[in-house]
Amino acid sequence: MGNVTIPKPVKLIITFIFKEEDTFLKIKPLLMRRFGKVDFESPFLEFTHTDYYAEEFGVGLKRKILSFKKNIPAQTLADIKLYTNKLELKFSSANKRKINIDPGYLDEAKLVLASSKDFYHRIYINKGIYAEITLFYRGRNFRGWEWSYPDYTSSEYLGYFNHIRELYRKQKNAT
Repeated sequence: MGNVTIPKPVKLIITFIFKEEDTFLKIKPLLMRRFGKVDFESPFLEFTHTDYYAEEFGVGLKRKILSFKKNIPAQTLADIKLYTNKLELKFSSANKRKINIDPGYLDEAKLVLASSKDFYHRIYINKGIYAEITLFYRGRNFRGWEWSYPDYTSSEYLGYFNHIRELYRKQKNAT
């Protein structure tokens, strides 16, 4: 039998898909007020890997990736997803979202995303929220699974997630 241990805090990441940059720019300060300073922000990235959001958002979509300096307990992910769902609703218009907000966390071994949708590769964590390991770290790089989103497994995005992992490692080792 193994000893029960409490995991170390993890690195909060939040990714966004949107058409209008001003929607993101309105939401970012709300997230910073709740979760603290951002220690990584990607440039605005063209979102061209799928047309899944085209009916709801239109075309010409962008993605943004943020990570937050203050690490969080992993068990708070469900509450964070519920909060970001409320933000999506608050900024909706005519029953359509203007932005998709996907919170997750990263540690040295994996990147985990929260979802309100169940599927065979997701586990229930709490309050109607599921989690999936979207990427795993092996051989000096994050790698995807068959279910990983195509943009997350692109070399550009993997570079961002590897950078965020290094930020996390430095923070974790400094405490």
